[in-house]
Amino acid sequence: MISFLPVGGGNEIGANCFYLNINGNGIILDCGIHPQKEGIESLPKFELLENKILDYALISHAHQDHIAALPFLIKKFPYIKIITTPQTRALAELTLHNAVSILKKEITDEQFEFYTHDEVDLLIKMINYYEYEKEFSLSSYHQITEADVIATFFDAGHILGSSGIFLNNNGYKIFYTGDINLANQAIQPAAILPNTKINTLILESTYGATDSIGILDWQKEAERFAKEANKILTAGGSILIPVFALGKLQEMLATIWLLMQKGKLSQVDVFTGGIGTKINRVYDYNRYVVNRIDKEFELSMIPQIDYTQLSSPDEFFKNPSIVLAASGMMIKGTSSYDFAMRFLQQKNSAIFTVGYMDERTPGYLISRAKRGDKIFIDNSDKPIEVKCEIKNFRFSAHAKREQLISIVKKLKPDNVILIHGDEEAINWMGKEILKSFSGIKVYVAVCGKEIVL
Repeated sequence: MISFLPVGGGNEIGANCFYLNINGNGIILDCGIHPQKEGIESLPKFELLENKILDYALISHAHQDHIAALPFLIKKFPYIKIITTPQTRALAELTLHNAVSILKKEITDEQFEFYTHDEVDLLIKMINYYEYEKEFSLSSYHQITEADVIATFFDAGHILGSSGIFLNNNGYKIFYTGDINLANQAIQPAAILPNTKINTLILESTYGATDSIGILDWQKEAERFAKEANKILTAGGSILIPVFALGKLQEMLATIWLLMQKGKLSQVDVFTGGIGTKINRVYDYNRYVVNRIDKEFELSMIPQIDYTQLSSPDEFFKNPSIVLAASGMMIKGTSSYDFAMRFLQQKNSAIFTVGYMDERTPGYLISRAKRGDKIFIDNSDKPIEVKCEIKNFRFSAHAKREQLISIVKKLKPDNVILIHGDEEAINWMGKEILKSFSGIKVYVAVCGKEIVL
């Protein structure tokens, strides 16, 4: 029997964690925290795994909503074997240590048992890794022959090391997309899919509710970005770009540099800092061993000023500049939030958003504002007047909804389980699949609700 149980995430974006029982082989796909929840509420519901067979945890990539709860899982079930790509393992060492520091600042719940930096070091040593498109065997601890699985990672095109996970159990084939992108970015090329029919497809739905007319390809969006940025920079202003430290920072840094090199964007100082600069080095180190748009391109060759060394954010406004700072949604307590509070007061400057904003974040409020508006951030009693320009761009690291449907068309699954999307996104995806393909069963992943395949 094969069954699928969402332990976290499912019909929302956050705390991705899914349990597969494949004829007695217990496999966990991803183990993340929910970025908009705190304490125990931010974790997957590990109590659902008690009395379950648990053999392996396969992690698709190193974003927090897919990996940051892994130390908590291993604390509870220390015998689970962890497997990732080599690049995800390298990035996990940075992101998990960073998560320790962030969680300790944010969470005051005395019942919340933190993991330590020493425990992260030990966990990283436990991670086995396999390169893309190299088969590896997952044998059940219980020596059940019919439970043996052959697994393969496929490049998901999302960030460095991201993978779709292919599982083959005696001819029954499952493919978990993780976060997937079927279009080129500045550094990362499009995803690679298995070249075979799939029995069950576990499919992300992030942009299911988003009309693709509003999502330009990367190059066209870059040119639109350059046009708007030049207006600010040539008038003496500076631009704050909130980014995720992993993935979006590297892609936007490369995009900005390439635009400058082509003479399409004003040559100004570029500020970066924090964990993102360490992640840049991992990107550079791995450039020859993964798919890349240009294997000779290095992020380290781009002139950058470390904003953590500045005495004051006022330095940003002495000359026109571009500031790339995490977090991508301007969460309170992060550099991008602190900088945004200063940029909002600058008449000649701008905040450019470049990706998804959760409705519960300060970034969403700011992205929806325009000059002259008064906005209340973090339940403040005192409104902030927006004096700077606000512009929104969509540099997507996820597949458009039509591209997600094309995955269904290519892999011809018997079953599709929809994950990683809000209700509207999943509803659109489900209706479109049922309308376009006959004979496919569509399931919606709901935390705690088991699906028997």
